Amino acid sequence: MFETMHYVVASIDGDYAHLKRTDVDDNELKLVARALLPDGIAEGTKLKYEMLQYEIEG
Repeated sequence: MFETMHYVVASIDGDYAHLKRTDVDDNELKLVARALLPDGIAEGTKLKYEMLQYEIEG
């Protein structure tokens, strides 16, 4: 069973984005290649990670 996680794009650094988890109290930023993220992300974009995929939350 896959866990659903929620993130916000904290910053974008070239080909990478720094994601902050919003559904748990965690101050660590996760570095993710932008190629793995949906097109059109910007700082502040809310993302859902589920079933090994990121998608923009409405």
